[in-house]
Amino acid sequence: MYLVTRLGGNALVYGVLGATYSFFQLIGAPILGRWSDRVGRRKILLLSQIGTLVSWGIFLVALAMPARPLVAIDSSWLGAFTLTVPLVVLFFARALDGLTGGNVSVANAYLADITPETERGSAYGKMAVSANLGFILGPALAGVLGATALGETVPVFAAFVISAVATLLIALRLPESNRCVLTRRPEASSVRQVLGPDQKPCYRLSAAATSWRDVLRPGGVRRLLLQHFLVFVAFNVFYVAFPVHVATTAGWSLVQTGAFFAMLSVLMVIVQGPVLGRATKLLSDRALVIGGSALLAASFPFFASVETGPIYVGAALLAVGNGVMWPSLLSLLSKAADDAIQGAVQGFAGSSGAVASIVGLLVGGALYGLVGGTVFRISAVVTAVVALMALASTSAAKSAG
Repeated sequence: MYLVTRLGGNALVYGVLGATYSFFQLIGAPILGRWSDRVGRRKILLLSQIGTLVSWGIFLVALAMPARPLVAIDSSWLGAFTLTVPLVVLFFARALDGLTGGNVSVANAYLADITPETERGSAYGKMAVSANLGFILGPALAGVLGATALGETVPVFAAFVISAVATLLIALRLPESNRCVLTRRPEASSVRQVLGPDQKPCYRLSAAATSWRDVLRPGGVRRLLLQHFLVFVAFNVFYVAFPVHVATTAGWSLVQTGAFFAMLSVLMVIVQGPVLGRATKLLSDRALVIGGSALLAASFPFFASVETGPIYVGAALLAVGNGVMWPSLLSLLSKAADDAIQGAVQGFAGSSGAVASIVGLLVGGALYGLVGGTVFRISAVVTAVVALMALASTSAAKSAG
């Protein structure tokens, strides 16, 4: 926000800049996921990471540019801001990063390739642990580096270096997970290409998906993607409304808010690591989704309080609920998808998350302005719907059995 303001923007420009990534990820994630089914996870992960690396390079270029004004806006609806050359370049960088931002979806498909179904819940929990640790260490590192004389340039350069290291690790150390990816397309008219020695041993004839409709045809996949979308909406409504609520109503400082989110991330690391590892051995993924969603729904009303105690009770419930629900939901989604379309389904999950982020951030902010803390009850209702959907799926599966 501070950088956007320095370059001429305001809160609206900051919000649109954040939504730009999600919008272009909506386009790129399903395409990259489907490509990973065809040409291999490693190649697409490398492509995604190169896109991130280039976008951080463009970010650095933007910081070196003079803030030359292009258009000045002063509106009662949009506020006052100046669209400068560096801001336009930043928008381009975020768009490129979003368009190639299928790395999370492809990484989820990669994990499904290399993990037995019985261990996927725990494996997705470990991946979530790494993400939460990043949310703890990243802002802390950015804050320390940003306090130097060079200001925002050092954190951006650090992000560029970290991205370069990740690119090299994928290029040099990451093996291909999908061993049935063909290096060349088999000749459909030649029996020799199917039965002869040139064919890979793992090749199997199957009715491969030919369209997005084919990918979404399985009912279980559609239901899980809808649950995935609803959870994202509920969380983004919370994330946009909570900082405003505690700052304007509860009187929290920036330090208190930062400490809260750091504590929340630490709790989720604990839950998604050792706690989830034991829970997956005792309960099914679907049971964990039901119980976790119920706890998550119960957590949101606590955040409407102005007292610190109830808010931290809500944080504990949220950490446990989300910690067991989210990895289990990803595990169910990976099991519902056929191996041949794992990347495409995970790409759709990434795309639905991008749409939910845009909807949740825009609607959540607007609703908080209208109804205040009541907006957290909306997140609770949406999450309760997810729990009921998971419970209904369990009942239907028992009836069919």
